[in-house]
Amino acid sequence: MSRFFAGGDSSSESSSSDEEELYSDPEAQKEDEESEEESEEEEEDEDTTTDEEGGKGGVSKFLRNQESSEESEDEDKVTVVKSAKDKRLEELEGVVKLIDNARRINDWSTISTEFDKLNRQVVKMAAQEKLPKIYVKTIAELEDFMNDTVATQKVSIKKLNATNMRGLNQMKQKIKRNNRDYTTEIEKYRADKEEYMMSEEEEEVKPVEKVKKPKAVYTEGVDGVDDGGGWGIIGENGKAVAYTPEKILSNLRTIVESRGKKNTDRVEQIRILEKLLEVAVTPYQNIRVLLTLISTRFDLTTSSTTNYMSQEQWKSAEHEFGTLLGILEANKNLVVVENAEEWEDVEKPPQPAAGELLKIPGSIVSIAERLDDELTRSLQHVDPHTAEYIERLSDEQALYNNILRALLYTENLQTIDKLETPQDAANRIVMRRLEHVYFKPAQVVSILEETAWKAIPRELDSKITPRSGPQDIATLVQVLSTYLFKNSVDIIRARAYLCQVYYFALHNKYYRARDMLLMSHLQETITNFNISTQILFNRTLVQVGLCAFRAGLVYEAQNTLQEICGSGRQKELLAQGVQLQRYSQVTPEQEKLERQRQLPFHMHINLDLLECVYLTCSMLLEVPLLAQTGSSPDIKKRVISKTYRRLLEFHERQIFTGPPENTRDHVMQASRALAAGEWKKAADLICSIKVWELMANSEQIKKMLSEQIQEEGLRTYLFTYAPFYDTLSVNTLAGMFDLTERKVAAVVSKMISHEELAAALDQVNSAIIFRKGVELSRLQSLALTLSDKASGLIESNERVLEQRTQGTANAFERQGGQGGRGGRGGRGGRGGQRGDRGGSRTRGGQQFGGGALGGAIKA
Repeated sequence: MSRFFAGGDSSSESSSSDEEELYSDPEAQKEDEESEEESEEEEEDEDTTTDEEGGKGGVSKFLRNQESSEESEDEDKVTVVKSAKDKRLEELEGVVKLIDNARRINDWSTISTEFDKLNRQVVKMAAQEKLPKIYVKTIAELEDFMNDTVATQKVSIKKLNATNMRGLNQMKQKIKRNNRDYTTEIEKYRADKEEYMMSEEEEEVKPVEKVKKPKAVYTEGVDGVDDGGGWGIIGENGKAVAYTPEKILSNLRTIVESRGKKNTDRVEQIRILEKLLEVAVTPYQNIRVLLTLISTRFDLTTSSTTNYMSQEQWKSAEHEFGTLLGILEANKNLVVVENAEEWEDVEKPPQPAAGELLKIPGSIVSIAERLDDELTRSLQHVDPHTAEYIERLSDEQALYNNILRALLYTENLQTIDKLETPQDAANRIVMRRLEHVYFKPAQVVSILEETAWKAIPRELDSKITPRSGPQDIATLVQVLSTYLFKNSVDIIRARAYLCQVYYFALHNKYYRARDMLLMSHLQETITNFNISTQILFNRTLVQVGLCAFRAGLVYEAQNTLQEICGSGRQKELLAQGVQLQRYSQVTPEQEKLERQRQLPFHMHINLDLLECVYLTCSMLLEVPLLAQTGSSPDIKKRVISKTYRRLLEFHERQIFTGPPENTRDHVMQASRALAAGEWKKAADLICSIKVWELMANSEQIKKMLSEQIQEEGLRTYLFTYAPFYDTLSVNTLAGMFDLTERKVAAVVSKMISHEELAAALDQVNSAIIFRKGVELSRLQSLALTLSDKASGLIESNERVLEQRTQGTANAFERQGGQGGRGGRGGRGGRGGQRGDRGGSRTRGGQQFGGGALGGAIKA
């Protein structure tokens, strides 16, 4: 150190004592290493030097004394060696002292903070040492002090502030939860406080929820393990931990509190719960363990990288759910409800009185819904063209059995007046049952129902759908839907309505399905519902369109399918696939949600069949319309299907057309043949499409299509060649299109009544007499087209002008000689002319006003 600072402030010397030792005389260092006596002499010399420096006056004397005292204290601290146990005990006593100080001033916020710190320190000590008795004393006094404070606050006028009140409420929960594990020690302390604190015997007490999770192993012949099972857990201290019926509730609490935490081994928890299930004796213990075990199995999906449960875990959960329902059905005094309070005492199970219900917190409906969701999710990720998909799909029968059984249990809870079970639970489980039924044929549903009722005990029955009720599946769907109409609102009611419409459309009840869909007015409010309900609406709409096609109603089918098939996004709208557009701005999160909404493969509507039906209906409507507008240019052009028109134009632009390969090629070539009058070729092309085999009555469908093509071929022929005929025999048309004369007369009469054909039907001579109008030349037809376009342009221009001149309707009128440019000398006459023309237009017609000469004559 520099000598200029020797007599000044010596704080730097105290802070750099290590540097002075480092830069001391090397000979002195050698002497220190050689003997301990010389080091003692040096310490005495340092004491004498400090005494000599004590003669200096002023501030230096004071600072030097302070420095020497600090150095001596530091030396004392270094020489004292404490064990780790003593250090931890000192830290614990320091925290206890802070808690005592906070108690004196009623500072519950500080008490809450320090209590957490105290517990963390005790966890470290309890893992290796015995539980400190000062800790038992502190938590016992804190509990008494808390009870006194709560009692005082109830009667006192002066209340705690918001911060302390919040801390007091937190401490209520913490002390109640914490002291439960040290009940024995606290009772010993309260029995005789002085003897407890003076005694040297300390029992080892470890809090169950705070000790690190032990490792599960199989042991044989270890003390503390049940001899019957030979299965135990080895803790950190090497002792075996046994699972007994008395400790089931405490073990369950430990597992429940560890749910959701990081680094939790859920597979190990499932093994422990399975062992607890084997050890459980009473029905109450079985129910508690089963509820926790099923929930823990569901947690595997959220914690793992996979998006669905494995088949093994799902089947285990489904079997345990069936076992749970069996226990609940056998023990009527035990009920699982959502609004029940959890039993806090883990030492002794609840003992309900005779005739009293014991409520256990849980939800049977939620477990059934989760099982259904997990099965759906697994079907989404399995390849539908493999045997694995069929194997997973076979699990639906077991799931349906449990859904029906859960519905019966929920109905039973509703009959108990004391429970006040909410109606929403019954609505949810009925909706799940309906969603497994509505899209399946009646034969499949009847087998499903029959198998489910056989698996359910005979003494159980349903009030909604009795076991002895009618076996008609249509009645079953109607009963379930009606129940949801009466007891539910909003989304569940809408979904039930759509499911019923879908079922009717699937079973060829078109008019009933159409009337229900129109009366519901869902098409006006469907955008306000969630996406899954919108998908169900789209599926129902498509099924109604297919039902209309099977009934031979081509126009209704095309009109119904237009909204879905005309958009080009059938996969997305029906949730049967994700179509990524070229320039779409879809985030990965949105794409993930879209994939989660996809329906399993067995619920899909065949998109090839849907496209074939839509294009065929469009062909039967568009080809006669094209023929009508081509032969009569004065008729305003109308487009029924833009998608069909676009495909037809693309097909006509092709130079070489080979044999048809797919559905579109068949329909396009059939369209060209039908337009040319070759109805047999068109019928053969349409009937050769293999997609029709997917329908139930494919032969009837082909026969219906052939008849439709014959009729539309007749209409197309009449539209095309009517200008070239004066009269045409009905018998000739019947032979050309292989129709009866009565059918031809009916088609022609319909065309005449709709003013599509300018003709008359001579029933006496069985002939059609065409009325010849003024035939227009090519130039006249083009002139009429030009005039139509010009009039349309004028109307649109006037509409734009009215929108821009609202409130100033006469702003641009020119009257008399005061036109827009009438005041410019010699051009005033022109302005007057334009003014007259504008005035005449306001009277509703374009009239020639005579120009300047006409104006002079009028004057």
